[in-house]
Amino acid sequence: MTQPRHAAPVPPDPPEWRVEPGLLDYAEGVAEMTARAEAIAAGTAGERIWLVEHPPLYTAGTSAMPRDLLAPRFPVFETGRGGQYTYHGPGQRVVYLNLDLAARGRDVRRFVQALEAWIIAALADLGVPAWTAQGRIGVWTRGADGAEAKIAAIGVRVRKWVTLHGLAINAAPDLSHYEGIIPCGISEFGVTSLSALGKPAHFSALDAALARHLPAMLAAVGPVPGGT
Repeated sequence: MTQPRHAAPVPPDPPEWRVEPGLLDYAEGVAEMTARAEAIAAGTAGERIWLVEHPPLYTAGTSAMPRDLLAPRFPVFETGRGGQYTYHGPGQRVVYLNLDLAARGRDVRRFVQALEAWIIAALADLGVPAWTAQGRIGVWTRGADGAEAKIAAIGVRVRKWVTLHGLAINAAPDLSHYEGIIPCGISEFGVTSLSALGKPAHFSALDAALARHLPAMLAAVGPVPGGT
């Protein structure tokens, strides 16, 4: 008797890669990101990586200390992501990730390490050596003055094993806007950007570098069973 032939499993779709034009209202972005995460957890939507740019604002993570808000020059939003105060604004590439960690191994530490490596690889393509530092969140490089400075921030949240928020890379923001806060509670070091370092600072180059290293980042987070 001929045995029935079973169809090979269909690999899941890769995460949607969406680049938002213009400046996105922060509250609107968080609401849409949260709704997408809920839909992923419910099995009614796929993963998404959303590249955005915001108008000037400060966000307060779950560990934010009031003393680190030096001058509220811009709107301040309390957010559920980890970390302390950070700045978002024009010229900064913000990447929101809605990934399904339930399907990718449920390892939050591995997820954060994958984001760090992703940023470092993308910056290397643009001629910027970067690294992580013990006890300091984010990604670091040498500023124009030779001192260590932060070029990218990471702040994530995981709800129902779906990730929210993500990372921010300074392409060409107004760095004076950081003077209203102590970024991530670290006062000993400054911030820098691709523009301040004389490197390609337009989003097209940065986004292309992130896209090149996306498969490696996703593999590091944990491949979806049945996927590639």
